[in-house]
Amino acid sequence: RVWPRVWPRVWPRVWPRVWLNPVQINHAFPDRIVVFRDGVGDGQMATVRDYEVRQLVECFKHLGDDYNPRMAMVIVQKRISTRVFYRGQQLDNPPPGTVVDHTVTRRDAYDFFLVSQHVRQGTVTPTHYTVVHDTTGFQANHMQRLAYKMTHMYYNWPGTIRAPAPCQYAHKLAFLVGQSLQRDPDRKLSDRLFFL
Repeated sequence: RVWPRVWPRVWPRVWPRVWLNPVQINHAFPDRIVVFRDGVGDGQMATVRDYEVRQLVECFKHLGDDYNPRMAMVIVQKRISTRVFYRGQQLDNPPPGTVVDHTVTRRDAYDFFLVSQHVRQGTVTPTHYTVVHDTTGFQANHMQRLAYKMTHMYYNWPGTIRAPAPCQYAHKLAFLVGQSLQRDPDRKLSDRLFFL
């Protein structure tokens, strides 16, 4: 439970740099923000919902008293044991883009399973998405479509990947900084994909 204590000290230092480039390009802050958060187990979802979402909303106040964007926090889970099948002439893997948002999902949560890849051998494993906070006004199918389209945005692979591209970029950057650089990268590289 160290993270809820460390986050408020670290985030205000990082927050202004996060917003510098998008505001310079678009000349405005975004109206809607969707955060795809990976690396969260079932036991940590309440922490993300109760602490991280609240702290993000509080950080928006640093950008202006009247700035209050609509936001969604989506937990991405790849290490799951759920499998889905397509029933045609025989059981087969479902095609990419298949969404399962009923029957096997949780009754008390806004969640869905998404098959984003085509596998040639074996059984495809869907990715589980749980929306723990949503004020964006997106319909469920819009959130599902956004999650699927984000799996196409990874530059190192010509097809789709299992998780949204921002999650994969975060994994690669964390690995590079932790294993190779062992210090913060230069600020001049903050808007470049140097870690690919």
